[in-house]
Amino acid sequence: AQTRSVFEDLDKWIRHRLRMCFLKQWKKPKTKRRNLVVLGIPEEWAVLISGSRKGYWRLSNTPQMNKALGLAYWRDRGLVSLVERYDVIRSTT
Repeated sequence: AQTRSVFEDLDKWIRHRLRMCFLKQWKKPKTKRRNLVVLGIPEEWAVLISGSRKGYWRLSNTPQMNKALGLAYWRDRGLVSLVERYDVIRSTT
């Protein structure tokens, strides 16, 4: 049971880090706002995130970013969940 929680924490950290990298790549507030709206975030939320003076790491853990770049987004792009792999390996042994 303890091992599974380690993989859950790692999964969360990896997705958090990937969201941060996306924010950092977008650089300009206008680009951040446009990309967040494309990902399904309402315009007013996108404006708040894109204009924020908070750091990338902090912004990447907001509920809006979690919604825009959530688990389904990463699963669609082929990111393998460590927890799912752990469960598969554990069930076969």
